[in-house]
Amino acid sequence: MEEENVILVNEADEPIGLMPKMEAHEKALLHRAFSVFVMNDKGETMLQQRAKDKYHSPLLWTNTCCSHQREGESNIEAGKRRLMEEMGFSTELTELFSFVYKAPFDNGLTEHEFDHVMIGTYNAVPNINPEEVANWKWMHPEEIKTDISKNPEQYTAWFKIIFERFYDHLMQNISTS
Repeated sequence: MEEENVILVNEADEPIGLMPKMEAHEKALLHRAFSVFVMNDKGETMLQQRAKDKYHSPLLWTNTCCSHQREGESNIEAGKRRLMEEMGFSTELTELFSFVYKAPFDNGLTEHEFDHVMIGTYNAVPNINPEEVANWKWMHPEEIKTDISKNPEQYTAWFKIIFERFYDHLMQNISTS
């Protein structure tokens, strides 16, 4: 199987080239990515535990799914594709915000991403892909925030960064609606 390319971007999210995913992570080059948060009607967020054979952050908890857009693919198309590949379901997604972050890992790789954060709604049981996902659960955002502060080692580096912004976004929109 051929390694997937990521879209290298500048700070304005303008594409500047393609590069194999591992090479971009080894060189810590800025590339386009997305993070999907799925919530249910009870206000809970679906978390996934990464599969034990993932090349980084195995068995850590993270957002519903995340990955990299393919060339010519919109953010929403990419989010829907990966949601189906990892969690086995489809739902409408809305892009909430985007930002740049950098998260180094113990294995020498670095996530340096222009991340597009999306949200969707789903109320059923996912059909997880065991090659991607070890487990899943629903948690209220307040519970996630508390658990991250008590057990930060159980969560992916990027999720701790992204969740802070996601949580702030949720709280601002709850207080203004």
